[in-house]
Amino acid sequence: MIGVQDLRKGATYIEDSDLWRVLEYEHVKTGRGNATIRVKVRNVRNGGTQTKTYPSGSRVQDIRLDHADVQYLYNDGDLYYFMDLESNEQPMLSAKMLGDAVQFLIDGMTIALESYEGEPISVELPTTVDLEVVKTDPGYAGDTATNATKPAVVTTGYQAQVPLFVSVGDKIRIDTRTGEYLTRV
Repeated sequence: MIGVQDLRKGATYIEDSDLWRVLEYEHVKTGRGNATIRVKVRNVRNGGTQTKTYPSGSRVQDIRLDHADVQYLYNDGDLYYFMDLESNEQPMLSAKMLGDAVQFLIDGMTIALESYEGEPISVELPTTVDLEVVKTDPGYAGDTATNATKPAVVTTGYQAQVPLFVSVGDKIRIDTRTGEYLTRV
């Protein structure tokens, strides 16, 4: 059991036989020592999100997740298939369980699979991924006096805002935590 004040973004806990992952954490002090903890959480199994409020000092059941290195193989509609590098098993996860991670998966990419009691629940992406730009408008020099950006679509279908000098065929580095353009590779 851990105190709710110790919950942080990315933490996973169990409540009412459901697994919950913290998406946002907020400590709300209402005055005279009465503080509450408000968390936005995602149900790990069905992908639903909701906001929960706990009085300060409450406790929840934390869980320990197992990690295994897996390689992303392919997707078949809503299901994404991986291969465990040690056992050669092929666990699958739905797009709801993966959340925003589906926008950054590249064929053959090695990532960490998180599981709870043998049930795969999510993946841990690397901090950055390098993707090729497949569609973007041309940028013209002298268009603006400030840091202007334009939309660009990468090989996975994700759309990022990039500087005007990025063109089709360029490889760009994207931060998987925020989805923001970092640099041209």
